[in-house]
Amino acid sequence: MQENEGAAKPVSDGIDRRNFLGCMAWAGTGLLWSMAGGVPTSKLLAQATKGSGTGVVKVEDFSFVQISDCHIGFNKGANPDVTGTLKKAIDRANIVPESMKAPDFMLHTGDITQNSKAAEFDTASQVIKDFKNEVFYVPGEHDYIDDGTQYKDRFGKGTVGNGWYSYNHKGVHFVGLNNCVQVDAMGNMGEDQLKWLKSDLAGLSHSTPIVVFAHIPLWMVYEKWGWGTKDGEQALATAFPHPAPGAAPNPGPTMVPAGKLKSVLGVTKIKVVRGRSHLAVVDSTLAETV
Repeated sequence: MQENEGAAKPVSDGIDRRNFLGCMAWAGTGLLWSMAGGVPTSKLLAQATKGSGTGVVKVEDFSFVQISDCHIGFNKGANPDVTGTLKKAIDRANIVPESMKAPDFMLHTGDITQNSKAAEFDTASQVIKDFKNEVFYVPGEHDYIDDGTQYKDRFGKGTVGNGWYSYNHKGVHFVGLNNCVQVDAMGNMGEDQLKWLKSDLAGLSHSTPIVVFAHIPLWMVYEKWGWGTKDGEQALATAFPHPAPGAAPNPGPTMVPAGKLKSVLGVTKIKVVRGRSHLAVVDSTLAETV
């Protein structure tokens, strides 16, 4: 018997980072968000630009685009033309189907560059400026290799601390956070940012819709890869507080008018392509599928 024969082997959970990212690329990571009555819904840019011909958007309802992880400066086999990919994303974001209004603005949720180099930021800015409306940014860890010097010079004006800020748009309060200054390879916000967040939200009414955006997920997606924020639970509890069970003013099931039921119920489709190990999970409301 060999010395290590029979020794316990580490158990794999079957999740591979490269294949997972491949699945994300297959499903698409550019989104068109719509805000109707303060409720956000999203579609892939590829779906949104086809146009559904349904519904007329109300005056105060609006949409915005979200893109992420351009990684300008990356040139390996996974995507040797990241600049071309970004150009395609911006071109697609500028397409407005007849049944829709143009997006009011765009959020870029980080990793604009691969190495935080000035030339990479310059290239990204040159491409993104073709988007027809305003753009709001938060940094990713790849934008903070130089402690955020290049990022803050370009996109940090008017922000607080390491680049966090908020703004209001048509009755919705948007909060951009910086959780990419990592601690123990995990996302982190820090005490100063959490205090600012509490103060920023303190003056809002309970009925004000809030959108919080950051690069690293605020909840724990997968700790092994650093996909989570150590103090994210505190941020979520501050932005979206929930009473203890049974302690709400009117505890009980939420009532939805029958005419709006299809807009809040949804269907999840799992697409399996023969010969691939990836799964694409696509959510859509009943209003979109019926």
